[in-house]
Amino acid sequence: MQNIGYTAEALSTGAGRDGRVRTDDGRVDLDMAVPKDLGGSGDGSNPEQLFAAGYAACFHSALQSVARQRKIRLTDTSVGARVHIGADGDGGFGLAVELEVVVPDLPAQDARALADAAERACPYSNATRGNIDVTVSVVDG
Repeated sequence: MQNIGYTAEALSTGAGRDGRVRTDDGRVDLDMAVPKDLGGSGDGSNPEQLFAAGYAACFHSALQSVARQRKIRLTDTSVGARVHIGADGDGGFGLAVELEVVVPDLPAQDARALADAAERACPYSNATRGNIDVTVSVVDG
């Protein structure tokens, strides 16, 4: 990476998935817990939720940026993210992501073109490309 414009910092304490996570500025300060679906208490957040929130926000920002560059005015757009975790077959775990993009009042092919451009622009998409399965769907609002 040539130019670092921002660095986020967080610290995990306790027992990782059953501990606490806090950013250096204190804006994120959460109890963590293994999800019930994975045999935990579910009494806290988990890394997959944080990744889903970050990916959704980042992709949405990329979508808005691409639209501005193309002089397309967007209203009421949204991006939802589902992050799946499961065994990878090699004794570890892997992730898969589904992104659902809603772009009302834009023809389907134009909305798809914006989503494709956002996927090329989004840092999360660039970081995950070739590493995990990411599906981007454009749906009617």
